[in-house]
Amino acid sequence: KGALEAAKIELEKQLRSEMDQGNLTVGSNERGLVVTVLNRILFAPGLAELKDSSKATLGKVADVLKQPTGSHMVYIEGHTDSDPIQKSSWKSNWELSAARALEVVHFLVDEKGLTPQQVAASGYGEFQPVESNATADGKMKNRRVEIVISPRKLVA
Repeated sequence: KGALEAAKIELEKQLRSEMDQGNLTVGSNERGLVVTVLNRILFAPGLAELKDSSKATLGKVADVLKQPTGSHMVYIEGHTDSDPIQKSSWKSNWELSAARALEVVHFLVDEKGLTPQQVAASGYGEFQPVESNATADGKMKNRRVEIVISPRKLVA
């Protein structure tokens, strides 16, 4: 529990500007420490390639993941709004959300050196909204990647 609380304090310090701009939140729930990053700073619409500008933000998260929570499991969860896929080659929002989660996993492992055994990716599509998809603001908040730092530790 102490490592997650220390990580929360450090993440809030490192990510203050992103939080102040409304692009990111840091919170805790029964799953663990949750960093929610809106897709608008991570990806262009319909794409799953990280924007170069998002790598600094994810790098700050990676630095904290390597320090106080280096032995904790990290779950990367992709989410979309409910708009059906129209112009991209994705079969569904599930595929897009999973591809985005995997893109973040690859960045954290391949470029930032997180332990592959520590990280998992999942895509939820539009099926776990945090707001109503009836408004543009709600849809924006539903398009997100959640980085969940679990209290569960990596078993060696």
